[in-house]
Amino acid sequence: MRARPMSERSEAHPAHTGTTGGLPVAPALADAASALRLPQEPPSARRRTLLVVGWALVVAFAAAWSAEILIGLIDLFTNLSFYGRLSFAPVSPADNHIGLLVLVVPVIGGLVVGVMARWGSPAIRGHGIPEAMERILFGESRIPPRVTLLKPLGSAISIGTGGPFGAEGPIIATGGALGSLLGQLTRTTADERKVLLAAGAAAGMTAVFGSPVAAVLLAVELLLFEYRARSLIPVALAACMATAVKFALHGTAPAFPMPDVPEPGGVALALYVVLGAVTGFVSVYVTHGVYAVEDFFEGLPIHWMWWPAIGAVAVGVLGYIAPHTLGVGYDNIRGILSGTIVGRALAVLVVCKLISWTIALGSGTAGGTLAPLFTIGGGFGALVGAGLAYLFPQAGIDPRVAALVGMAAMFAGASRALLASVVFAFETTRQPLGLLPLLGGCSAAYLISLMRMKHTIMTERLARRGVPIRTEYTVDYLHQLLVRDAASSSVITLRADAPLSEVREWLARGADGATHQGFPVLDDREQLVGVVTRRGLTDPAAPAAAPVGSLLSRPPVVIYDDSSLREAADQMVREKVGRLPVVQRSDTRKVVGIITRSDLLGAHAGRLASEQRSEPIMEVPRRWWKRETAAR
Repeated sequence: MRARPMSERSEAHPAHTGTTGGLPVAPALADAASALRLPQEPPSARRRTLLVVGWALVVAFAAAWSAEILIGLIDLFTNLSFYGRLSFAPVSPADNHIGLLVLVVPVIGGLVVGVMARWGSPAIRGHGIPEAMERILFGESRIPPRVTLLKPLGSAISIGTGGPFGAEGPIIATGGALGSLLGQLTRTTADERKVLLAAGAAAGMTAVFGSPVAAVLLAVELLLFEYRARSLIPVALAACMATAVKFALHGTAPAFPMPDVPEPGGVALALYVVLGAVTGFVSVYVTHGVYAVEDFFEGLPIHWMWWPAIGAVAVGVLGYIAPHTLGVGYDNIRGILSGTIVGRALAVLVVCKLISWTIALGSGTAGGTLAPLFTIGGGFGALVGAGLAYLFPQAGIDPRVAALVGMAAMFAGASRALLASVVFAFETTRQPLGLLPLLGGCSAAYLISLMRMKHTIMTERLARRGVPIRTEYTVDYLHQLLVRDAASSSVITLRADAPLSEVREWLARGADGATHQGFPVLDDREQLVGVVTRRGLTDPAAPAAAPVGSLLSRPPVVIYDDSSLREAADQMVREKVGRLPVVQRSDTRKVVGIITRSDLLGAHAGRLASEQRSEPIMEVPRRWWKRETAAR
C-alpha cells in the first residue's frame, strides 16, 4: 500500500461546508462532543513486572522443594516395589533380585495410575509439557488445583514401579501447576498466569538438572511463545532461585559429569554435524512411533483406564531382559557420556529403552520425555561415534562427544527446542569444547526435523485435536507500521448541522466519496464531534429534516497518527468499530486522516511482497559460462 502524507489538511466535502450560523446543537451532539475515546496507553509494566517477579520467586522456591519431594517419592516407591523396604534412599530398580516378579510390578503401577486418572483427574496422563502448552494456549493458563497433587503422585507411582521415564517431565508439570495455582489465587491477567506457569516449569527443570539457562530457553521455545522482558525476567529469576536451592541441597557438581573432551578438528566437526543430521532422522521416526502406539491404544475396545496397565506389560518384559531400562535411568546417561556403557550392552539398552518407553508413553500413563530421549539419543550417538572413529581413525572422533551430540540432537529434532538442547548439554556436563559440535549437530537435527515432520513430539497431540501450533515466533508486522503510513489523508467529512435530506441526496448521486461506509462529523469550528455510518444516514426512522449531529450517540473513537497499526486494530476491536478518525496528539479534535479495517489488511501487502523472490542484481549469461567451462 502506498503511504499518503498525513500533513495534508483533511477537508469537509464541498457540498457540506459552512458553519452552524448559531443554530442550537442537538443534545446527542453535545453529549458526544463532551468526551473523546482516545486509544488506551499501554499500562506501565514496571510495577506489575516487579510483582510478578516476587510471585515467580515464591513459585520457584515451592517448585524446587516439590522436586525434592517427588524424587523422594520415586525412591520410596522404588524401594517398596523392588526391594520390599520402607526407605527414601536413592536406588535403581536395575539392581533388583525379584526375578519374574519384575513382570508384575509395572502392571500394578499402571493399574494404580489408571484408577487415579479415571476417578481423580485425566490431566495426570501424558508427557507434561504438551499439557502445559495446551493450558497456556487454550485454558488461560489455568490448571485445576487437584492436578498439582495428583500429577506428581501418579508419576511417582508410575516411575517407582519401573516406568521408563525421567522425573523431570512430572516435575516440570508440577512446577507449572504451582505457578498456575498461585496465579488463580491472586488477581492476575492470563499473560501473568502464563509467566508464572512458565516460571514454575523452568524452576522444576532446574531443580532436577541444575541447568537454569537451558530451562529458561525451554520455557521461551515451548511455553511462553514470546520473548519479552516482562515474561523473560520472572522466568530467569525463578530459575536462579531453583538453582540456589539445588546447590544448597546437593552441591554444585554437574548433573552428568564426564571426562574432559578434546577440541574437535575440522573433519571431526563435519562428522558431528552429519551425526546430528542422522539423529534428526531418528528423532522423526521416534516421534512417529510414539503416536503410532498411541493410535493403537485408542483403537482398543476397552476403556483408557486400562491402557497404562497393558502398556506396562511390555515395560515388565523388557525390564526383565534389560533391567537398566526400568526407572528414571539418569545413571544410564552418566554411563553413556563417560564411556562406561559401550558395545553390545549399549545397543541392547538403546533398543529396549526405545521400545519400552514408546509403548509406555503411548499407553497414556504419567511420565516424561526428556530423560528417555537423552538416553536413546546419547546411546545412538555413542554407537555411531564408535563406528566413525573406527572408519576414520585420523578424524579425531571421540565417542563421548558423539554421545553428547546425539543426546542433544535427539531432543532438538523431536521438540525443535534448538537453543535449549545445546545449552542443556553444556550446562549438565560443563564441557565448553563440546559447544561447537553441539551447535552444528543440533542445528542439523533441527533442519531434518523441519523438513521431515510437520509437528513435534510436543505439538502432535494438539494438532490432532485441530489446534496446530506455530513454533516460529516473529514480531507482529502491524507493530512495525504507523497509522500515518496506512491511513488515508483525503477524508470526506460531514457538517454536524447539515440536514439529513441534503446528505441523502448527495449519497444518492454517488458523488466522489459517497460510497464510503462511515464519515467523521465536524462542528462549526472544524472540530471532530463523532462518526456516522452510511446505515445511520439512510435509516428511514431518522427524520429528513434532522441534522446529522442528531445521529451521534457515542463519543468519537480516534487513533493517533503516530500509533502503530496494532494499536489501531486493538482500538477497533475494543470499541467495536470498523474505522477510526486519525488525529494528532497536539490536537485531538482535528481530523488529519481516517483508517479502516481494509487499510489494516492492505498493510500486509508489504509483508507479502518481502516474501517474494527478487531478481538478482547481475545474471551470468549461460553462453559465457559454457564457453569458460569448455576452455578449461
